Amino acid sequence: MRKRLFDLVMGSGALVLCALPLLVVALLVRLTSPGPVLYWSNRVGRHNHIFRMPKFRSMRVGTPAVATHLLNNPEHYLTPIGSFLRKSSLDELPQLWSILVGDMSFVGPRPALFNQDDLIAQRTAQGVHELMPGLTGWAQINGRDELPIPEKVKLDVEYLNQHSLWFDLRILWLTVVKVFRRDGVSH
Repeated sequence: MRKRLFDLVMGSGALVLCALPLLVVALLVRLTSPGPVLYWSNRVGRHNHIFRMPKFRSMRVGTPAVATHLLNNPEHYLTPIGSFLRKSSLDELPQLWSILVGDMSFVGPRPALFNQDDLIAQRTAQGVHELMPGLTGWAQINGRDELPIPEKVKLDVEYLNQHSLWFDLRILWLTVVKVFRRDGVSH
């Protein structure tokens, strides 16, 4: 309950603070490539429930719905500003909506794509599926795109076993540092 209240207060504040950047990025996406501003991705949430998660569209319309590392030549699919959006994590800002409606939290395991069966199965076997997925998480600050699935799950289990408000605040702080350094982003 405290975590949900934290998410609502922080999410509302972040939405107010990010209103102008959200509008600017939306306009840039619209002006630099055809298609919708937002990409709604089917993701796996708490208890393996599928929900639709918004992101600013950084890939061209028609890109296969798979993890980026599974694409042959992922750079080919990026929009003109897609690489910048991903490296700066600005593509993630619309997920404030998912936090406010209760599909996500600020901190938790990153929500898997609906078709990442190996990640979903390993998380479920370890009880990680009981957690609310997050905008950021322990695995993200310990490797992000570079981690193999078993290592991500191991870090998700560590979070499951020790999550607390203080641990969440530490993860949020480390996320800010990683985003400014652009650590762990491969595309």
